Amino acid sequence: MRTALDAPIDALDEQERNVVDKIRQHGWFGTAVGADGGEPGFCYSTGFWLTLNFPEVIVFSLQGQRAHETLWALFRLLQAGTRPAIATSIGDIFIDFDAMLLPVATRHYAGYLGWSRWFYGGDGFPCLQLIWPDEQNVFPWQLGFTDRLKQKQPDLTEQRWGTSVSS
Repeated sequence: MRTALDAPIDALDEQERNVVDKIRQHGWFGTAVGADGGEPGFCYSTGFWLTLNFPEVIVFSLQGQRAHETLWALFRLLQAGTRPAIATSIGDIFIDFDAMLLPVATRHYAGYLGWSRWFYGGDGFPCLQLIWPDEQNVFPWQLGFTDRLKQKQPDLTEQRWGTSVSS
């Protein structure tokens, strides 16, 4: 698989070199995007697919460094050989509550995964959305999910999320 790691270093600008350097050094790079115009902030990985043969991951609305630390925890879990199940409630990512990983539809890549698209030279990589529940461990598609949190995690799945979820 050809990636930006194959590009001549002098063909990259300073930001691109930074991304490439971080992926070479750590195996992945995290991009944080702040909340804007009523849209929640998010953080996503670039390099999981190349380094670990695991889809890139995007997570919304975690405060401050928590999103980046969560992606690091997931990276280390994957490095240790643990492969979280897709579309199934899992307890290995957060200490206090479950999470779920659901596939992100390719049509959302352009709006959310800019550095990953640049790194892989297009949309030829998989991505998962890491979804967290409310305080009662209820996911956004489940009855009783806390109303005030509904806008914190947009649904990036191909169909309405929860339609193919076993919880």
